[in-house]
Parts: sequence; C-alpha cells; structure tokens
Amino acid sequence: MTAYLLVGAAIVAEVTATLALRASHGLTKVLPSVVVGIGYVIAFVLLAQALKSLNVGPVYAVWSGLGTVGALVGGVVAFGEPVKPASVAGAVLVVAGVAVLYLGGGMSHE
Repeated sequence: MTAYLLVGAAIVAEVTATLALRASHGLTKVLPSVVVGIGYVIAFVLLAQALKSLNVGPVYAVWSGLGTVGALVGGVVAFGEPVKPASVAGAVLVVAGVAVLYLGGGMSHE
C-alpha cells in the first residue's frame, strides 16, 4: 500500500511542478521556478521509490496519465484555461488507456 501512496504523492508533486512551470513565465519568476525544480525532483524520487516494488509500465501509465489529467484540471482552475469537448474526450481516453494498462499488467510484482 505504501508504494501506491508514493505514486499518488509523485503525481501531486509532478502536477504542482507543471502548474508552477506555467506560472513561472519561462522560468523568469523566482518562486514558481523554485517550485518547478523542487516539485520535479520530489516527483522522480517518489516514483523511483515506488518502482522498487511496482511494475514500471502500469505505474508510468498511471503517473503520466493522471498527471496529464491533473495538469488539465489544474490549468482550468488556476489559470482559467478553456476546456473544449475535444480536451474532455482526450482526458477520458487517457484515463481509459491507463485503466486498460493497469488491468492488463497490474502494478505490483507478482
């Protein structure tokens, strides 16, 4: 269970870093730029720890897929970015793809 929590925390750190990247205006604002660096380091450290006991393919699918959806939602909430039907459809497809990979390979070593 701890490994799954690490993946969840890695997703949160990655989405936070990505949103800070948007707020950094090309890494020209100091505080958001610091959040970018720290957030990505934390995300990769947590992901590396989770991969000690979980399968890489499904974990990466969950991490990148949910991170993508999280960045989409975060962009809407934090920056008022528009949501178009195609974006929603894409997010649904990403989540469906992650579910298929997860169900096909599972996340834990067997």
